[in-house]
Amino acid sequence: MTGSPSTGNSAAVSDTPFGQNELVLVLDFGGQTAQLIARRVRDQNVFCQLVRHDLSAARIKELNPRGLILSGGPASVYGEGAPQVDPAIFDLGIPVLGICYGLHLMCHVMGGEILPADSREFGRAPCSSVGNNDLFAEIPETFTAWMSHGDQIRSMDDRFEAIASTETCPNAAVRHRDLPIYGIQFHPEVTHTEFGGQILGNFVRGICGCEGTWRISSLIEQQKQHIREVVGTDRVICGLSGGVDSSVVAALISEAIGDQLSCIFVDNGLLRKGEREQVEQHFTDHFKTDLHVVDARERFLTELDGVDDPQKKRKIIGRVFIECFRDEAASIPNAKYLAQGTLYPDVIESGASPDGPAATIKSHHNVGGLPEELGFELIEPLRDLFKDEVRRMGLELGLPEEMVWRHPFPGPGLSVRCLGAVTEERLSIIREADAILIEELHNAGIYRDIQQAFIVLLPVQSVGVMGDARTYENVAAIRAIQSEDFMTADWYPFPHDLLARISTRIINSVRGINRLVYDISSKPPSTIEWE
Repeated sequence: MTGSPSTGNSAAVSDTPFGQNELVLVLDFGGQTAQLIARRVRDQNVFCQLVRHDLSAARIKELNPRGLILSGGPASVYGEGAPQVDPAIFDLGIPVLGICYGLHLMCHVMGGEILPADSREFGRAPCSSVGNNDLFAEIPETFTAWMSHGDQIRSMDDRFEAIASTETCPNAAVRHRDLPIYGIQFHPEVTHTEFGGQILGNFVRGICGCEGTWRISSLIEQQKQHIREVVGTDRVICGLSGGVDSSVVAALISEAIGDQLSCIFVDNGLLRKGEREQVEQHFTDHFKTDLHVVDARERFLTELDGVDDPQKKRKIIGRVFIECFRDEAASIPNAKYLAQGTLYPDVIESGASPDGPAATIKSHHNVGGLPEELGFELIEPLRDLFKDEVRRMGLELGLPEEMVWRHPFPGPGLSVRCLGAVTEERLSIIREADAILIEELHNAGIYRDIQQAFIVLLPVQSVGVMGDARTYENVAAIRAIQSEDFMTADWYPFPHDLLARISTRIINSVRGINRLVYDISSKPPSTIEWE
């Protein structure tokens, strides 16, 4: 499979109580969809973590997983520096499923031969299973599989047998005759493979014997208890941004320790319309949180005066935010912990120590731009969760849907959507136009179909006519994308009548805009944000 050559970006196994009694590990060999494997296993209500490919058999035995999955990867098993696996993992008696490179490596370690294929397979291919076996239980004999490989099995140890094939790949799936060891050439984790979720379900539930007991509701209770045990009588500070991650962290900790939580919300004047009011309502009225709102609008706009370079904007905003947060945090007595909404993909991408499990609480951890000298110990109660799992947790905690499903918002706020100079007038224009766009998406019932949508105000003016008068006002752009992971994205194909309605409303209602354009660039080569 093609993918990033890096194979050292997986997290060590967490020692949080998330795993419960059923754990499946995905050994990461650098495949682009390695995270997706873990995500699909969790869809079976089985807890799954992505870990380093070179985790020792002794460490795996200590963790006591119910199953192991070897991911795909860009390397060839014979290539220089190709990632390897501890061969002893195949002697642990733990069920193993190798996918693509994981299949090749498994067969290579166990006496098979892997060579470049005469016909490489990329994309969909009809795949036919052979005979009855647990991996393909209740699946049609022929189904569509997604292939992405140049190598394939040339010969296998006699202990293996083929259980599926395609026209050009006779060993599209194999199994060990005596041990619960399976391998597949295709990728069940991608939606292009028919019955892929069921194949993974057959492995983790049927072959590994998992019952599927992992639930967000039970996870909430476990984490609340864990937070109480760790925090004791001390105070926790949580920085609220208005986004889903920090809101879920605050709601979870509030339910765990009540008035021992203090939240800090810095109003930098770069927020979306109604954002401050929404945070104040939910975290004072509903959750009864000790909420500290820092009104720093004037300070931020003064610092940004005359600055139009996007990198300078970001640096100024980051510095001033830290200063405001630090000053407010110093006024809160007995504060020992800082809560942060780190998610599992963040942990994977940043890497983890190979020496042991990633801790839920780390001392003086410099994350998210907050300096070490703040002196807090870090609490990251979401660090084992994917984004959609965090949203589910937020709903179970009672957060409103409009907050849980709100589109992502950049840390520097509207400053990077207000191209050129940042002024109160220009921010007001973009704020009103953006609110109209989002309202129309909700009215059309497509807000959840779009992963991110916003207005960009350009440093360009154009001639227009309103009534009998000539205008010379701002040009604004709509950006709306669809994406699974935000690493790649496509522009959303709006119905023309909806685009026309949005344009008419914004130009008629927002004084200062007389022309609206639609950004139809994909990522790559463009980015999602304009700055």
